[in-house]
Amino acid sequence: MTSPPPGADEPAETPSAPSTPRRLPALVKALGALVAVAIVAVGVIDAAGSEGGADARSQLTLIAPAAAGGGWDGAAREMQQAMRAQNIVNNSQVVNIPGAGGTIGLSQFAGMTGDATTIMVMGITMLGAININGSDVDLGDVTPIARLADDYDVVVVPADSPITSVDELMAAWKKDPKGFTFGGGSLGSVDQMIISQMARENGMDPAAVNYIAYSGGGELATSLMSGTIKASVSGYEDFVDQITAGNLRALAISAPAPVPAIDLPTLSELGYDVALTNWRGVVAPPGITDDQRTELEAIVTEVVESPEWRDALQRNNWSDTFTPGNGFTEVIDQQSEFVRGIWADLGY
Repeated sequence: MTSPPPGADEPAETPSAPSTPRRLPALVKALGALVAVAIVAVGVIDAAGSEGGADARSQLTLIAPAAAGGGWDGAAREMQQAMRAQNIVNNSQVVNIPGAGGTIGLSQFAGMTGDATTIMVMGITMLGAININGSDVDLGDVTPIARLADDYDVVVVPADSPITSVDELMAAWKKDPKGFTFGGGSLGSVDQMIISQMARENGMDPAAVNYIAYSGGGELATSLMSGTIKASVSGYEDFVDQITAGNLRALAISAPAPVPAIDLPTLSELGYDVALTNWRGVVAPPGITDDQRTELEAIVTEVVESPEWRDALQRNNWSDTFTPGNGFTEVIDQQSEFVRGIWADLGY
């Protein structure tokens, strides 16, 4: 299965996919922390959006539905930097609402009906999390603004691993499925989708993969280097520093075609029918007017045309796939169906 043409957030506890056991007190504490974060975030957003009916040019909140340091957070902060440098928006702030692959933030965001001073960064991982977590809210409950950029996952192992190729990884994995532990982003993430597709290509049950969800690339890299997990599939930018330093060994990327800036073969080139793009975009709450939507599209267009954003694309090895307005609505519809099909094919 390959991705259709162009069109690690947080771990989520769910019985529909394998993960490591968690004790009840820890779960209660974690849920309490998430509720506290959400309450604080709502207070910040309400305060920002209620200052005398401010419009998006004077006050704009960017929600990253993940912990600080993740991919969505990074995209939001790159946007904020461009807004400040080019005076696109007078005052902008980034608010993190982490949890459940972005669905906690999505649920909160969908309740901000008519608020044209708040936007949210999201992407394909949110589509997977909506399916895996059985979310009552989906992307039909928000207003698409624009697709921003794409990046790609990389298959990595520790530098001292005896595995030096994807073929060797597949052989070792098939020999000991239960003992071969993969790490990646939140349950339902593009990371888990790619690993599940790799399992199917390897003649294995995707639902039986020994998969541990992590909240960020830093934790993943640490677990790889300590031997807690044997391999990982996650964003290239999560690992590039450790790859360059010689602490991790990169084997392949998940792109549908070679990426000139990344000197690695694609999984497809190596004979595996696995290719997924980790795209990111921006949405607004439901219930905004056509004029407000047009203004938000104009703001985002100015951001992606700025030298600061062009620099961010280069630094992060992102591909420019900017698609505003109705074109992005079509992308979301197409990708939502595609992701549902992936999880159905994989037995979820």
